[in-house]
Amino acid sequence: MNNVNELVGQQLSQVEETLLNIPEMHPSNLRNAVRVIVASGGKRLRPQISLLVAGMFGKQDLRAAIEVASAVEMLHTATLVHDDLIDGSLVRRGAATLNAAWTPAATVLTGDFLFAFAAGLASRANSVRVMSIFSETLGVIVGGELRQQFTDWARRRTRDDYTERIYAKTASMFVLAATAAGVVAGASEPQIQSLNAYGRDLGLAFQIMDDVLDFTGEQATVGKPVGSDLRRGLITLPTICYIEANPDDPLLPCALEGNCSGETYAQLVKRIRESAAITSAVAEAAALIKTAKQHLADLPDNAYRSTLAAIADYTVSRNV
Repeated sequence: MNNVNELVGQQLSQVEETLLNIPEMHPSNLRNAVRVIVASGGKRLRPQISLLVAGMFGKQDLRAAIEVASAVEMLHTATLVHDDLIDGSLVRRGAATLNAAWTPAATVLTGDFLFAFAAGLASRANSVRVMSIFSETLGVIVGGELRQQFTDWARRRTRDDYTERIYAKTASMFVLAATAAGVVAGASEPQIQSLNAYGRDLGLAFQIMDDVLDFTGEQATVGKPVGSDLRRGLITLPTICYIEANPDDPLLPCALEGNCSGETYAQLVKRIRESAAITSAVAEAAALIKTAKQHLADLPDNAYRSTLAAIADYTVSRNV
């Protein structure tokens, strides 16, 4: 992972400057609040992927890739603003969320503003296809959130529903980061399809590991209570694996309908955390990472490709 800064560190700094250069918003303190959210950052994996993909194809002028990388990360930030409102989250990565201080209407409109800002950044890549991929991704994200709102409890416990949900929520943006960068770098159609598959499998594995960490991490590290997804009625892969191995657990019925007591949730989270379900979920993420790396095999073999593979390996070894 150290290679990232060596290969695209300068461009990542430009992405950071672009993200913080948010247009004027009214009231002015709203702009400052948004800048805090953007600056709290995260891993910036999606921009890294975009820049590394462009570099892998020998693109010397990375200006278009910088715009793509910035657009993807701003799109991600916009979705987080809306997600925090939908989930009722007051803190993210140690910083107060917008909806902790602003009305729901103001939070929704701010998220919309950031979606528009992200689209403007994508347009600066001067590629109709990039804009098409961007708009399609936005549709997938919103469609996935809507589907989640109206999915009945019986379907929420299925693997098909889980895979559709995490593709829309997470993997679609990894696909955007990889394929849009491939487009501006002049990749061939077969290469773009390989990038699509790499982004999909990497993104699915990334979200599975997030869901594992929701059970295995510590609150101070992951920034939210352990098992918070289950407590909010979200059935993720560790829970699905636990259900498959322990279908008769008497604590499950209320959890699968989202109406357990706090004590029951705490007991069930402890059981899942200490069960083989965690190992099973990690193994599924590792299998996805293996295929993600295989999708890189037909792409240019250089330090950029090696670093994209290293990012994939990091996904299943991280603890935050």
